[in-house]
Amino acid sequence: MERYKEIERSIIVRFRKEIYRLFTRAVRDYELIKEGDVVGVCISGGKDSFLLAKLMEELQRHGKVNFTCKYIVMDPGYNKENRKKIEENAKILNIKLDIFESDIFDSVYKLNEGSPCYLCARMRRGCLYNYAKKIGCNKIALGHHFDDVIETTLLSIIYGGEIKGMMPKLHSDNFPGMELIRPLYLVREKDIKSWARYNNLEFLNCACRFTEKNSIENNENSKRIEIKKLIKSLEDENKNVPYNIFRSCDNVNLDTLREYKTNGVRHNFLENYDKKEDE
Repeated sequence: MERYKEIERSIIVRFRKEIYRLFTRAVRDYELIKEGDVVGVCISGGKDSFLLAKLMEELQRHGKVNFTCKYIVMDPGYNKENRKKIEENAKILNIKLDIFESDIFDSVYKLNEGSPCYLCARMRRGCLYNYAKKIGCNKIALGHHFDDVIETTLLSIIYGGEIKGMMPKLHSDNFPGMELIRPLYLVREKDIKSWARYNNLEFLNCACRFTEKNSIENNENSKRIEIKKLIKSLEDENKNVPYNIFRSCDNVNLDTLREYKTNGVRHNFLENYDKKEDE
């Protein structure tokens, strides 16, 4: 059996419970893919996006909904070794890539602002939307997983002073008719790592020029690492902690919040406080 077929088999056999079922559950429960969709699966070179690509292939083969995938790689200025690694892994996994180039790394690096990762992510997403729409896609799929979701939730609370989650899908504000989906929404990162190890696959971790020249402690990625360690320490004491963080965004009790915002409009509990007394 060819290696890529063994890797595909591992997804639906060895990791069926940990990965494939949770992937298909997210697609079903959050209605991520519909009949006739053309999905631009965005591949960064890391384990998450490459696994997502293989899962989307499996869903095309075994799912009940007919849709099309295009496997997009944006080269924002990778060095030659990283670009080569992405192409080699795509060959191993039998994924036909559509690679386009941009100068985002140069632009972000020259700006030298305090939050290069945030700026880079926004610029990369805009480029991906633009290219995906140009080649006929109506959706882009990103490789954010369960742990990204709960880490983002805690990051927002602890460092942003707001309760803000990461949604399984979003309509684009700047590209009408385009939508972002996150099919790995329910899949744990540890299981993605186990899949990669099981198949002896090595992926890029971070191919950013900024982190090549600067210690990770000097940028905002360090905050995510702190949160990741915090969640891990709490999970060691209570295995339900990650799932409780995740479920907290499904169980928001507005009656206990002083203020909340919806559709850009802020509401205060005092708006209805006396009305409840009158009732």
